[in-house]
Amino acid sequence: MNGFVAALKAELYVTLRSTSARLVLFLPAIIVTVRAIVVKLSETGQEARDALLGQGATTTSNNAWGPLVDSFSTGLTLLSLSLVAYAAWTFANDRDTGALRHVLIRRVSRMGLVLAKLLTVFLLALATLGLMSAAIGIITAMLWDFGPVVEDGYELISSAEIRTEVALGLRLAIIPLPAALAFGLLVSVLAQSATQAVTSALGITLAMDIFKGVLGERAYYLYASFQPSLIDQSYLQDVSRLVRGYSDVMIDNRVLQLNEWVPFPEALMFIVLALLIVRRKTL
Repeated sequence: MNGFVAALKAELYVTLRSTSARLVLFLPAIIVTVRAIVVKLSETGQEARDALLGQGATTTSNNAWGPLVDSFSTGLTLLSLSLVAYAAWTFANDRDTGALRHVLIRRVSRMGLVLAKLLTVFLLALATLGLMSAAIGIITAMLWDFGPVVEDGYELISSAEIRTEVALGLRLAIIPLPAALAFGLLVSVLAQSATQAVTSALGITLAMDIFKGVLGERAYYLYASFQPSLIDQSYLQDVSRLVRGYSDVMIDNRVLQLNEWVPFPEALMFIVLALLIVRRKTL
């Protein structure tokens, strides 16, 4: 596509020097690290109180798998919201500042520019996810011990089984992320200003989070139902209970299949709509 490579180089150059991009990159890692420290301090205080009262600590209190999964749930929630806001801001802000018109004059096509911005946001998401994952792995390993779930001397879940479930939960939680980013960029193309784009993208995202609980099974055809969020219904939430030894977690394989297949066509739909709209929209 005409000018795509030039537009991508320009976007990467700006992103690497953008304060907003740096904030999106480092904020999730910082927050999950601070959260893990606060959780450990709270657990230590509770154990001290239990010792004074003569009560024994639970056998899973020092197991790292639960805090690990909880950290990923918190981090992915923050990551998705911040990246949706950034995706909504990027195109609309360039239009507000006049940078968009300057780029188009340089013979970069509108569709090429949208795709370049989308790819840049995807790369930023990968970098943010990698940094956050490294921070979570390091801090949980420092504060807790990874091991099987044991109760009364019996091993309920082995470490190998836990790793399998955690890997599945993370994969299913990450799959909806491209659809969320594509939606943010679509809103950016539709909006009249950067402020309107960010508030609309976040508002609609939070609205989907609220209403997915009342949609019943129809919510499973919405990508937002499968990503960690403030009202979490993702499989990662079930994994958080599994790694703590709860046996009452019900797993619906049909829902897991929908988790794998629904977000991709929705992401493609958002991208196609953004490309079609930008061709006709007055910039």
